Amino acid sequence: MKVFIITGSRKGIGKNLSEYYIKQGHIVCGCSRSSASISHPNYRHFELDVGDEKAVVSMVKNIKKEFGKIDVLLNNAGIASMNHILLTPFKTMQNIFSTNFFGSFLFIRECAKVMSADFQKLKKEGKAPHFRIVNFTTIASALRLEGEAIYGASKSAIINLTEVASKELATFGITINAIGPTPIPTDLIRNIPKEKIDALLYLQAIKRFGSFEDVLNVIEFFIDEKSDFITGQTLFLGGVNG
Repeated sequence: MKVFIITGSRKGIGKNLSEYYIKQGHIVCGCSRSSASISHPNYRHFELDVGDEKAVVSMVKNIKKEFGKIDVLLNNAGIASMNHILLTPFKTMQNIFSTNFFGSFLFIRECAKVMSADFQKLKKEGKAPHFRIVNFTTIASALRLEGEAIYGASKSAIINLTEVASKELATFGITINAIGPTPIPTDLIRNIPKEKIDALLYLQAIKRFGSFEDVLNVIEFFIDEKSDFITGQTLFLGGVNG
């Protein structure tokens, strides 16, 4: 049984991932700004803003105290906003970076502290650690989409963070990779005009919406114990064809 932390677990991909790993017999600890939408003995929910440092530190400490370990972090929480750069309020930029980048950084830092401490104990016991972190970027970053300068920048920062962190965390048995989904029918793209979505899909090699199964397939690959030699990588779904 593994202990997962999945951010943004109240709805969308985060909720689907949480329910999937609960069904696999694992412990899932999720969070969102509002109350839980999952009720299960193996699920713990924390109501917080992922950009709130004190709240994130407290959440990770509580999980460590109750379960004694953290095996997998899935940094799913994210928000999007589509504006021309001349019409983007500074507050919008702050909110996007707070959730997408600062939140991911805080969970990486705090979970890696727990993982690195456990690595030393497992090493002394002669056991092989398999700690995994998966971050979420977006194909919009690779395609340099107009109207998504701030959202794309926050997710591009995730790629760089992933690559550098992979070098810093490798000695603790932690792999860290990123997935860049194509548009998936969730609340994240609900307010984006259809013509904008269609234009994005046209730029993909495979011109369709992504699905939960597409995302799950990549995550399962990254967190598999056989993927010990794979770190610092970003895998874009759909194929970047722009």
